[in-house]
Amino acid sequence: MLKAPWICRSCLVRFARPAFRQQVRLQSTAATPDTVPPALLTRARGIAHEHRQLSEKLANGFDTRAAKRMGECGPIVNALGEWDKANESVAELTSLIHDPNSDAELRELAADDLGTTREQLQTASQSLISSLVPVHPFAHLPCLMEIRPGAGGSEAAIFAGDLLRMYQGFCNRNGFRTTLLKYENTNGTQEAGIPLSEAILEIDQDNAYGVFRSEAGVHRVQRVPATEKSGRTHTSAASVHVLPSLQENSAAAEDFDDPESDYYIDVKEVRLEVMRASGAGGQHVNKTESAVRLTHIPTNTVVSMQDSRSQIKNKEKAWALLRARIAQLRREKREEEMVALRRSVVGVAKMGRGDKIRTYNYGQQRVTDHRSGTTVMNLDDVMEGGQTLDDIMDSVRGWLMERDVEALIAEESETKK
Repeated sequence: MLKAPWICRSCLVRFARPAFRQQVRLQSTAATPDTVPPALLTRARGIAHEHRQLSEKLANGFDTRAAKRMGECGPIVNALGEWDKANESVAELTSLIHDPNSDAELRELAADDLGTTREQLQTASQSLISSLVPVHPFAHLPCLMEIRPGAGGSEAAIFAGDLLRMYQGFCNRNGFRTTLLKYENTNGTQEAGIPLSEAILEIDQDNAYGVFRSEAGVHRVQRVPATEKSGRTHTSAASVHVLPSLQENSAAAEDFDDPESDYYIDVKEVRLEVMRASGAGGQHVNKTESAVRLTHIPTNTVVSMQDSRSQIKNKEKAWALLRARIAQLRREKREEEMVALRRSVVGVAKMGRGDKIRTYNYGQQRVTDHRSGTTVMNLDDVMEGGQTLDDIMDSVRGWLMERDVEALIAEESETKK
């Protein structure tokens, strides 16, 4: 074989034997590697076929719906192309190494390049899988975090306040804009030093819902309460609910009037009540009906707001919160229907606010997330909203991605039945 030392190693390996390379290509297209589940690879190729059909259709005339769908398919098609290229390279190098008729120098060069090429295939596999997982419809929106105490009495209410400060610290560290829309203590006022009854924190940042979605659920704390004289450890809990923030200027505002939208509410189905706000505030509170309560009659969803001295502002906040809760309820209902389908195949569990998701153990300075299985020993940094909390949240997002992939495989299996 003619040796050409001035040619780069990869070119020498890839192009020295064109006939052999063509043979490998045919072999590689018939194989299904383990890096991407076969069901997902089938789905990706189906989407690529759809993309080609849409391209042909648009060549004959513009169609808005076809153009939009083609744009949605584009990232998957690109990821599949990168995966095919990397997969073919791995197959070529592997076959060259095991071909007894190939030149010894070529086999050595192929062996040297195989590790890097496999890493490229792994990266391409992850990109392809990620592109196939549907983006949550609320992921791009700002969000609301509702925090309430659960079982555990006053200690649960104190812990709920700790969680609020934890998320505020996290947002401050990451430069997220926040507004405390609602803050009530156990006596129904906003006085300092009294355990928390309910708090609603708005995180006015694009993609905030995607960032904090994994925090929805029951957070459990194990520690010795300040009021415990005998030093016994108590277990208490607080719940966190994450909602899309649907203010009038949000990306979802255009769907408020669409009956098919998650955000739509028929005003005839909402009962409006105004009343005097409770708690401290002087004559304004005593004489002005500034508090607002909205009840969505079909779902019996109730929202009350009294933080502002203005009835108009309280009404705006209440409507935004009601839209968020109804949209979340509708989304959760659809997710429950899909989970019922998937559970029989892969046992995918729903992650919601009724599930215990994380334990904060003060005695051991330990935080454990029960979904991703991640345990950290830096509780103080977590409660300050530090990098350790970031690490935990990243691990849960990875866990969610794995569940989404399992769901995709389950759905693909169901469609073949």
